[in-house]
Amino acid sequence: MAGYRNLDAIDAQNKTVLVRVDLNVPMKDGAVSDFTRIERVAPTIRELSQKGAKVVLLSHFGRPKGQVVPEMSLAPVATALGDHLNLKVKFIDQCIGETVSTEITSSNAGDIIMLENVRFHAGEEKNDSTFAQEMAKLGDLYVNDAFSCSHRAHASTEALAHLLPAFAGRNMEAELTALEQALGSPERPVIAIVGGAKISTKLDLLFNLIEKVDSLVIGGGMANTFLNAQGIDVGASLCEHDLAETAREILAKAEKVSCEVILQKDAVVAKEFKANADNRTCPVTEVSADEMMLDIGASSAAELSSKLSSCKTLIWNGPLGAFEIEPFGAGTFSIAKEAAKLTKEGKLITVAGGGDTVAALANAGVSEDFTYISTAGGAFLEWMEGKELPGVKALET
Repeated sequence: MAGYRNLDAIDAQNKTVLVRVDLNVPMKDGAVSDFTRIERVAPTIRELSQKGAKVVLLSHFGRPKGQVVPEMSLAPVATALGDHLNLKVKFIDQCIGETVSTEITSSNAGDIIMLENVRFHAGEEKNDSTFAQEMAKLGDLYVNDAFSCSHRAHASTEALAHLLPAFAGRNMEAELTALEQALGSPERPVIAIVGGAKISTKLDLLFNLIEKVDSLVIGGGMANTFLNAQGIDVGASLCEHDLAETAREILAKAEKVSCEVILQKDAVVAKEFKANADNRTCPVTEVSADEMMLDIGASSAAELSSKLSSCKTLIWNGPLGAFEIEPFGAGTFSIAKEAAKLTKEGKLITVAGGGDTVAALANAGVSEDFTYISTAGGAFLEWMEGKELPGVKALET
């Protein structure tokens, strides 16, 4: 992206700063069950508060579709945010209007205020300018620290950025820096691992990455479709047979632009998709009609680990097998541990993202060792697909 201003450029003293965060956090029995998103935005909140700003937090929660849904109020999240960060957070049960304005005006420099769910207003998802203008009246400056929401052109992520001086928060800045390292101007050779169940959901990603990386590893159920396209019988494995021609197009394009495509040569197969099912490892050419490939084999894992040692940058989106079911995570975990080891040794830049990928790396115990793990999901994927993200675009100077 072009240049953008970060928090270093903000004179926040006695200013009201509207900060778009993503606090659409997982809840269980009325309590926050995962604090990752809260922890990611904490640096921006603390910094602005310490600089003397009135910090006004904007977020969505769930899908209320423009209606007030009490179960989707941000009130319990505001409490959890304050408790987890040991900060006093004031909650206001509206996000626009005179009541909000009065409460903010009567607050002090350094105070942290969370407004109610912006999606209680239909204008949010419609990127309505009138709704955005009502929010803009509440503040002096705007900070977007919600990369994970920035693939959507909503009022609080896109329109609002054009109405006030706009800046990237520390979480947004970290995401953009990591993505630039991975795809913008990476250290080469660059290798990408793309896994998951279906290539139909990742066609744009594959076509874009082929032109950006030196080697592309295709794993998980997606690999079966490519093996099938090469005439290999994948037995009862998950496979999109109708996309065989598309898979061949991808392989042909990769060859044309000198991108090496790596597919597994052996696999862990089983006749049942369940934990601890009877399994065996065999070459991909020897899968029986009633067997499913559920993980890459040890030989393929070793070959891929060796390949990583000759690369400088790794981008990872999607697991290489059914990692959530024992023992079919061994391949994914072994690669993750090798990537983490190389990262700690300063030999590899590792950037990963996507829900299943985050979970797989956590299961492998390497979450702290990668260069950067994005929790952004859809936004991470769209960036990797080469698409423009409206909320990021709006921050350009």
